[in-house]
Amino acid sequence: MKKNIFTICFVLFALNLFAQKKYELGKVTVEELKEKVHPKDTSAVAAVLFKKGNTYLDYDMDGNWVAVTEVATKIKIYKKEGYEFANEQIPYYTGGKQIKLFFDDAVTYNLVGDKVEKTKLKSDGEFTEKVNEIYSLKKITMPNVKEGSVIEYKYTMRTPYLTSLNDWYFQYPIPADYVEYRIAIPQYFNYSVFMKGYLKVNKKPSVVASAAAQKFNELVTVYNIENVKALKEESYVNNVDNYRSMLQFELASTDFPNQGLKNYAADWASVTKNIYEHKDFGDELNYKSYFEKDIEPIIKGVTSREEKIKLIFDYVKTRMNWNEKNSYYCNVGVKKAYAEKVGNVAEINLMLVAMLRYAELKANPVLISTRSNGIAVYPAPSAYNYVIAGVELDNNQQILLDATSKNALPNILPFRALNWLGRMIRNDKTSIEVDLAPKSNSKEVVNVIASIDEEGKVEGKIRAQYFDYNAYGFREIHLKTSKDKYLEEMEKRYGGVEVGEYTTTNDNDLSKPIIETFSFVNNNLADRIGNKIYFSPMLHYARHENPFKDEVREFPVDFMFPYQDKYSYTITIPKGYEVESMPEPIAIYMESNIGSFKYNIIKTANQVQVTTILDMNYSNIPPDYYHTLRDFYKKMLEKQNEKVVLKKV
Repeated sequence: MKKNIFTICFVLFALNLFAQKKYELGKVTVEELKEKVHPKDTSAVAAVLFKKGNTYLDYDMDGNWVAVTEVATKIKIYKKEGYEFANEQIPYYTGGKQIKLFFDDAVTYNLVGDKVEKTKLKSDGEFTEKVNEIYSLKKITMPNVKEGSVIEYKYTMRTPYLTSLNDWYFQYPIPADYVEYRIAIPQYFNYSVFMKGYLKVNKKPSVVASAAAQKFNELVTVYNIENVKALKEESYVNNVDNYRSMLQFELASTDFPNQGLKNYAADWASVTKNIYEHKDFGDELNYKSYFEKDIEPIIKGVTSREEKIKLIFDYVKTRMNWNEKNSYYCNVGVKKAYAEKVGNVAEINLMLVAMLRYAELKANPVLISTRSNGIAVYPAPSAYNYVIAGVELDNNQQILLDATSKNALPNILPFRALNWLGRMIRNDKTSIEVDLAPKSNSKEVVNVIASIDEEGKVEGKIRAQYFDYNAYGFREIHLKTSKDKYLEEMEKRYGGVEVGEYTTTNDNDLSKPIIETFSFVNNNLADRIGNKIYFSPMLHYARHENPFKDEVREFPVDFMFPYQDKYSYTITIPKGYEVESMPEPIAIYMESNIGSFKYNIIKTANQVQVTTILDMNYSNIPPDYYHTLRDFYKKMLEKQNEKVVLKKV
């Protein structure tokens, strides 16, 4: 009996020892180096063999609390395309109290003959890059990386900022065999924990333990997951990090001896109240002397609410210039920004709110998270990084305004601001959710008049009109590009089309649609075979590739704004030819009024006339409707590429 117990204990000890060694640095095997492809993803260019994080709170030399995070990583490189994963860069804040960040135990392993060769990272492979005034990157470039290499490294970050601990990711652009995160929180701190993403991460029961060499207890929690598939970009995803499986920690309260309980932002009401009461936010809304003498003549005698909004909005857009810095807090303040005519997002849009209030409009700031910052899901100050202006109407609706963009209009926000929900903070410091999604379809109306000759060459003229967000995008992107470069991109996009006589109208008149006109010649749109000519009547506007190819999709489809594309074609056929066959008209509808595609075609003695209307009625489509959307696109593209057949008579 004793022998059996000893055997069981020995086996358990051995298994535990094996598990520890398996996920430790310095334990690279010949088998790992010989592996040619990842066993669960043969297309992977690299894979995370393991990644382990450990966060705990400690004292610095002055007795102040700091958060310490240690991360150990082991990566296998399979292909040359995976060399980028042999480099690491960690961003860190450098705009205030000192954050310490350093790498250690960085080694590249290769198989030379039947022996394992180690190459350690030298000082010339580690460097710091300043991103801006408040952020830097600590970078390493691993040495002697080849196909088949295994790399390992460890880094440690010590930060005095405790309100938001560093996010921890469980999913990466490459597959991961094992990911673990351990966090130990002293008894004096209470953190709200938020889990994002679609993967099921294991959480072990939390245990209370005594902190080494300290006189307090810690709540220790370990999270882990195995066999994590790569997080791959998909078409029409606004920010893939919104769907990455990750952990976030926000300080909810502290309870130190002899200090009592102190609550931090734990709900949206607390978050918005704290932001509004900050001197670089709420106080800035109260200043008005700096703009009164300029605004008063502009709005004098104006009684229409819409006209007041337009006049003030246009004034701020014209006067102010955005320095491309995001924040909901002012940096230099609205007075100085106004005088210098340059400011960050907060200075420009809080200034706008103050002016609208001066004009006796019910205006309030609206906190948002930009598309690059991710979706604001959990109540925390870091959930937001941007602020716009909102005017409340009588029917629970709002007019949303962002004066950082010269091409913005009321309820036409910059693309960076179209990110699900914002939060309006009123004078009394209460807040309400604001839907940022555009409500009406932005139109694109294109008229094509063309002709085909006996050789299959197509030439003609096009008049395109762009409304609302289509017009905003055109002005922001194409009008800021040189004409030659834009035409070069257009010719490339439409496969061989030659553009001439190009003009645009209403470039700066935002009240009108952008109008684009040009002539074109294309020798690649029609095929002449024997005495017949084949062509798609949608010409170079016919799409050929379905953006939704995958069998399944985990993420919502984000079109940014609902839209309607209406195209009309009048195509004259060559003399001596007649229409032998042509596509049938069709109307395709998606369920729940998601969208539709209508295709109508008629022929006359010498012309083919086609009208197509594509309506996409929602800017964001849940993954539950992915199969509907994919099949819709498949049928639409099939119809767009059906041919008109001309025969010689």
